[in-house]
Amino acid sequence: MAKLLTLSLALLSVGILPPTASGFVTKPRSIAATIVKVKVVVPSSRQTTLHFSTPNNNNNENDISLGEKFGGYTVKQRLREEVESPFRKVRLAFFGFSSASAFVALYFSTLAALKANMGGYSDAIPLDDALQTCAINAAGALGFGALALREMRVGQANLERIAKGGLLARLGVELAATTTSSSSLRRTLGDYRRASRVIIAAGGSEYINKLALSLCSDQLSDVNTLPSALAGVDIVIVPVLLDKECKVADVKSAWRNASPGPNDRNYDSARADEIVAFPVGLSSWNDYLKSDIDTAKKQGFDVLDKGITITVKKNGRILRRATGLPPYGDYIGAMEVADGSRFGMPGDSERYGGP
Repeated sequence: MAKLLTLSLALLSVGILPPTASGFVTKPRSIAATIVKVKVVVPSSRQTTLHFSTPNNNNNENDISLGEKFGGYTVKQRLREEVESPFRKVRLAFFGFSSASAFVALYFSTLAALKANMGGYSDAIPLDDALQTCAINAAGALGFGALALREMRVGQANLERIAKGGLLARLGVELAATTTSSSSLRRTLGDYRRASRVIIAAGGSEYINKLALSLCSDQLSDVNTLPSALAGVDIVIVPVLLDKECKVADVKSAWRNASPGPNDRNYDSARADEIVAFPVGLSSWNDYLKSDIDTAKKQGFDVLDKGITITVKKNGRILRRATGLPPYGDYIGAMEVADGSRFGMPGDSERYGGP
């Protein structure tokens, strides 16, 4: 076998034998009146099969890389900010470069003004011209610097809004239709996008008591139909109980055991179960509500007593932030117009008419 392989290699080197996929195969040819047939087959034990495939974890690696944080924000959040404001970096670079150029020009114009003021320099320009040039360069440096700083602040505000919107979508809730903790009844607020509007109503125990009674008892002469009316406009209420330190606490017992007053008839906490969802994962809720609570406190509002409401539109954006109980009348009468659903929510043609 070794001799045959050596002979085959020698014949191949002079161009007599063409290589094939399975080994070296020759056709009968005349060499010095001699017919040579040589066939060398690579032993099966040495045959190797190569398989080429694309790694299956490329998407996972991409997701991980997009989720990595630098500077407090993920790559995905920064990409979204660039999509929303595609020319921000261009403006920032232009304003920054212009400000730096004006500072350099200010340096040289200041030297020129000093030379003109001191005298004795043949190449010195008039002092009035030098001072005018200094003023122009200073105005340019400060003006372009202010514009660059504004672009940075607006971009930072957009990143904070996008990050908070992502945190809002990840907040967990549990449907009030049952008191069990079955995972099938748990959702995130992101699951309500395109389907429902979410009203986050946060406050102290008295505020939650008023909220529960307003939905689950008859406070007027007729029967309370607020739950069904709110369900008709795709409203979901998320009551959030705050303790004395304005930290999110378990709201279920406070909601189920609300204390009716003299004007609250036929109280039944289950009457509003179709539109109520309780928060779960309280630490995430604390992180999300902290800035809103701090803002309300700075503006002089009593968050525990008055409460705050955050209205989330179907597209996941915030419609309004307010204090007090939710304005049910506004929700029922004008919500389709207020959050833009009546004007351009894709896929709602059957409900609102149009193409």
